Amino acid sequence: MTVDAPVLRVAIVGGGPGGLATAIALFKIPNVDVKLYEQASILREVGAGINIGTNSWKVLELLGVADSLTTGHPEWTVLNMNGRSGEELHRRERTPDPSMKRPTIRTQRTALQSALLAHVPPGTIQLSKKLSKLVDAGDEGLELHFKDNTTARADLVIGADGIRSAVRDAAWPDYSIAFTGTTIWRTLLPIQTIQDLDPRFRLTGWWHTPTTHVYFSPVGEGLWEIAARARGAAAGQKVSWGICVTNAHVEAHFGDMLPGVREALRRVPEGGWREFAAFAGPELARLTAWDGRVALVGDASHALSGAFGSGAGFAMEDGWVLARALEHCRNDLGRALPLFERVRRPYYSRMYAHLARQAEVRRARLEELGGEASYDDRVRSKIITDGGEDMAWIYRHDIGAVWADVLGRLEDTTEV
Repeated sequence: MTVDAPVLRVAIVGGGPGGLATAIALFKIPNVDVKLYEQASILREVGAGINIGTNSWKVLELLGVADSLTTGHPEWTVLNMNGRSGEELHRRERTPDPSMKRPTIRTQRTALQSALLAHVPPGTIQLSKKLSKLVDAGDEGLELHFKDNTTARADLVIGADGIRSAVRDAAWPDYSIAFTGTTIWRTLLPIQTIQDLDPRFRLTGWWHTPTTHVYFSPVGEGLWEIAARARGAAAGQKVSWGICVTNAHVEAHFGDMLPGVREALRRVPEGGWREFAAFAGPELARLTAWDGRVALVGDASHALSGAFGSGAGFAMEDGWVLARALEHCRNDLGRALPLFERVRRPYYSRMYAHLARQAEVRRARLEELGGEASYDDRVRSKIITDGGEDMAWIYRHDIGAVWADVLGRLEDTTEV
């Protein structure tokens, strides 16, 4: 006789793509009671655009969400340009993948959030719940304390609360992230605003100087995204995240760009820019803690400061795998959480190793150029395409196939 899995109380902290995807995946499992706690009073994405590539589409299909995401700009051409001279440094032409019915797109973060929200049952999400403390309550589970003086209890707490994760701070008290010295400014505006400027602006592309870049891309629904990045302190505090800054502050960092690029920045309505200070942290040795009662997903588990441009996809994959592990192990945390680790931790370890190799390549290029390197040489030294490495392990990652392979290997051993 099959014995029902015990009821598992799960608390998800954070209402971004990772948290929402985790909730959706968990609701497909019997005897799992899911609550999602979000610190904001209104659930909305902060930022501008987001990439949805093959890897993200695959997990959205597994979640049953893909058909709900209907807006975006197909990225058939991606450019890297010298931002001062206009020289084209690299061009990637994507071709349709016959195995995928959907192309890589750049869309609004709010579009992805809306698609995910449509699949989260009513009553799951509680707003204005900023985690202040996480306490081990013994046989009663884990106790979550919130800033509004309320509490909740759960058998499993999932930190989906981003790179500044309060869950990670509680369960990994010795871990710390640091300001990278880079600040990003983001905005969306109607694409008609720049129709008379360089036609290349209507393609997805980066416009580089030696120390800065400006990223342009349509995101669908007649909107156009700018993401500008520069070294140096943020206008506000180092921890600024989504704060409003003046146009003058942003434009001051890009004075050596082409006149057309500078004009595009000037056309942003005053008050339209939001500033984000970039943070990063070292690789975690484990993605779970407290005897398998705390798990991290998304940026909370790998503080890579947006590397690879697919953070939402990674986070959704985490949530889907965690749910599958719980289902496979019949809600037994002692077995499920190590299985989650087995699938996801090596993947993030590979990412850290890849970034370390890229950094070494950049250092070697600069050393070869020496102290007499020209402006244009320094710009070219920034452009690392794939370095000959096949990046399908990121951008065509098939988490469903990975999971099936892991289960197949488990069946061939005495492992469960």
